[in-house]
Amino acid sequence: MAEAPRMPAPLDGGQIKKSRASLVGGVAVAAGVAILWIAIARDLGAVHAGSVSLGLLVAGLVGLWIWRADL
Repeated sequence: MAEAPRMPAPLDGGQIKKSRASLVGGVAVAAGVAILWIAIARDLGAVHAGSVSLGLLVAGLVGLWIWRADL
């Protein structure tokens, strides 16, 4: 019987690699989102601990997504 052709092994061992540039980009985007969130909250007169905390959470999640998606 003939063997089925095998898939070649990935050269990098199959691991997902994240670059430093992606990490820096994620941090920069997170900082930008936080600054814009607080500026908009200030314009709307909604600057209090809850809105700032929510803005920092959203900024962190967006930055994490940018880093993990390697954008």
